[in-house]
Amino acid sequence: MGKRGNRPTVEKSTSRGSSSMSSRQSGPRGSSGAAGPSGSAALNLRQRKRYCYFCKEDVNYIDYKNVAVLKKFVSDKGKIRPKRSTGNCVQHQKMIADAIKRSREVALMAYFRR
Repeated sequence: MGKRGNRPTVEKSTSRGSSSMSSRQSGPRGSSGAAGPSGSAALNLRQRKRYCYFCKEDVNYIDYKNVAVLKKFVSDKGKIRPKRSTGNCVQHQKMIADAIKRSREVALMAYFRR
């Protein structure tokens, strides 16, 4: 009998042997590493880190009436661009989102574009 009352315990068998491990190691990602897109070419595709525009300009308040600045942070479909694509810090990204939502509410910006 097991530890949990009157349920019998079942032992799990280990059917994995060394033959299955050796077949996994010689997969498509072999030890050569030079061939394929995961080489040094992938390092060149990395973009440089973006910095917050508002921190650089020392902006404390983002005005919802300044539509020209807010349009930079809205996609062509009308969605608010994420922090990872704009490079803004967390505080300014929240301020941008609030300013865009306010300007949409008072009809300075459209909710979506067709």
